[in-house]
Amino acid sequence: MSDSSKSLIPSFLYSSDNRLFQPYEPATNMTQRKAQPLRSLKTSQASSSGPSFAIPAPNEKVELYSPAYFAACTVGGMLSCGVTHTAVTPLDVLKCNMQIDPSKYKNITSAFKTTIKEQGLKGFTRGWSPTLIGYSAQGAFKYGLYEYAKKYYSDIVGPENAAKYKTLIYLAGSASAEIVADVALCPMEAVKVRVQTQPDFARGLSDDLPKIIRSEGVRGLFKGLVPLWGRQIPYTMMKFATFENTVELIYKKVIPTPKEECSEPVQLGVSFAGGYIAGIFCAVISHPADNLVSFLNNSKGATVSDAVKKLGLLGMFTRGLPLRIFMIGTLTGAQWVIYDAVKVLAGLPTTGGASPATALALAVSA
Repeated sequence: MSDSSKSLIPSFLYSSDNRLFQPYEPATNMTQRKAQPLRSLKTSQASSSGPSFAIPAPNEKVELYSPAYFAACTVGGMLSCGVTHTAVTPLDVLKCNMQIDPSKYKNITSAFKTTIKEQGLKGFTRGWSPTLIGYSAQGAFKYGLYEYAKKYYSDIVGPENAAKYKTLIYLAGSASAEIVADVALCPMEAVKVRVQTQPDFARGLSDDLPKIIRSEGVRGLFKGLVPLWGRQIPYTMMKFATFENTVELIYKKVIPTPKEECSEPVQLGVSFAGGYIAGIFCAVISHPADNLVSFLNNSKGATVSDAVKKLGLLGMFTRGLPLRIFMIGTLTGAQWVIYDAVKVLAGLPTTGGASPATALALAVSA
């Protein structure tokens, strides 16, 4: 790793083990280096401004913030979002139809019976292929860029400010990542909604995508981008900030054992719990925009005012919300488990579990 990449990383990002902050004494050969297994921080050459730290990952399989690290995060994000969103396609079919045609699909039971009657069991799998492709792409950018932005913004403000205002770092990093991620998702989201809510329009991705392009042009695939940003950016900001803080709280208040001493299954269980709680908040804050995205992608030439008139202001906030809370809670919990499992397999720490800001302050002042 070059000297320029050895930046001060806020301690809250990963570990609470104070041993991490012991200055590293350079080994003269590999034998000496292997004899110091607890040294996870290396200092660069001393300067007038003090030491700088680079953090190798646990077991030294992948060094944190190296290209391999961001690649692992990207793969983890792709798998976590693509697999989980595809798995809940049946629930998504019900939700979208309840949002688009509330008079026909009055509630979950009504939507289930109507879908079975008109389309059979196959109706619950409609839109699975654009879901898999779209959300895999979105997850890759969402998680990969989040990890990069989190480090980037931490480096800009410095370790003490980053630790002090860590929630702002989470919010800024997740918002930045989601802006790009939604551009990747938008075309497949448009195809998915049309397939799920208009069975007579197209059978699936292979014929729906060309039909949309022929009738509305490529711009038709991106007409829902701004509402998608309106749904996903607050959603993702809530998702990452709530998750990071919830996991920190669980390790501080619920589990008496320090994170570093917890087994991997326990850590992944904490990831699921933190993800489920975060998902509940995500569903509530982003639901009006979710209704809007479904409405606009279903109706050619529809506007925001058309959606408000048909669904009503209260309907924008409540139509399909209980189902979405269940779906998003489960989905988000599963996503964090998959994502952190990939990181563990790569020899990386699981996400979250903050350490006191004083630990880093002591390291810097040492």
